Amino acid sequence: MKNKPIKIGAQLPVFSLTSQNGDLISIDQYFGKPFILYFYPKDDTPGCTAEACSFRDAYAELRGLEAEVVGVSADSPSSHMSFAKRYDLPFVLLSDEKNEVRKLLGVPGSMFGFLPGRVTYVIDKNGKVKHVFESQLQASKHVKEALELLKR
Repeated sequence: MKNKPIKIGAQLPVFSLTSQNGDLISIDQYFGKPFILYFYPKDDTPGCTAEACSFRDAYAELRGLEAEVVGVSADSPSSHMSFAKRYDLPFVLLSDEKNEVRKLLGVPGSMFGFLPGRVTYVIDKNGKVKHVFESQLQASKHVKEALELLKR
């Protein structure tokens, strides 16, 4: 059974996943400051690379707003490590190999369910969802949406 998509105003459920460094990361360690949690389909694909690089390029500005970035896909930690090194990504990538967190948050698929969805959540310091942006094809717009919200 598929969960309903998490909505603005909802509390982000606490979950733990393995990072590209092999560390088990609990998402609640990011509570206390705003952060961006973005789900993407696959490492090293054109849209996902553009999206990751746009978050990388805006990372200093995001950190200046006290926000962190966390990426999630079903790729393995070793795939994430290679992807992060290749593109000099300064943020954590989490491995949701069984798509359990994707299902927990009700992240919708795209392209008639053939591809995992590309969804970005802006989470406030209390762990509440402040903004949701979903677009498979406008990968670089995810960071613009997040920045606009964080600057308010």
